[in-house]
Amino acid sequence: MLKIVIFDSGYGGENFADQLESELPTTEIIRVINWRKRDEILRDPKKARILAENALSPYINKVDLIIIANYLISATSLKYFNRKYKNQKFIGFTLMPRRILPGKPTLILTTKAVTKKFTYLNFIPRTNIRTICLDAWPPLIDDGELTEKEFNTDLEFAINKIKKFIPKQIFLACGQFTELKPQFRNFFGHNIRIVDSFEDTIEETYKILNIKGRPSKKSR
Repeated sequence: MLKIVIFDSGYGGENFADQLESELPTTEIIRVINWRKRDEILRDPKKARILAENALSPYINKVDLIIIANYLISATSLKYFNRKYKNQKFIGFTLMPRRILPGKPTLILTTKAVTKKFTYLNFIPRTNIRTICLDAWPPLIDDGELTEKEFNTDLEFAINKIKKFIPKQIFLACGQFTELKPQFRNFFGHNIRIVDSFEDTIEETYKILNIKGRPSKKSR
């Protein structure tokens, strides 16, 4: 049986693990979710890498694949892990998902730490993209404390800062935000296209482990 480890600091990793488990029920999915160090992982890339490495050390070179289900660690440390542990396969969440349609007005919802990364800055062109940082949301989502009122108030306040920009697609560059897709559709309208990196990562999992037979899926 194939063994896959999923590392994250919160509910986004749990959501991704649930999705992968439903697709690959005969695969052993090992969840390594570092809830206690969530805030440190979200804020500090260097500390996040150390915490991730410590948490993953019991599994390195003992499992078929390790998935870093965290945008910040994927952007800052994935190359480090692949260079240091050449006999272990690692993949992570991309900040350049293939499902983002080029040229369409895109709203990126993420955290400040992610926006500082080189890969993210390379992704952002001068036009047609705006970014909103919602750093208060991930811990609230993890603890089930983000209320409908707070969701709408925070988003309305942020949207007012980018007046006259009407997004056609949203990129959720924070794992926890995938939990809120229904709320985003209610807020922006049901024709909004919502993209995250889950699908790209699942497709890469199939490819890197040479698993055949996944049906084609499209983001809506």
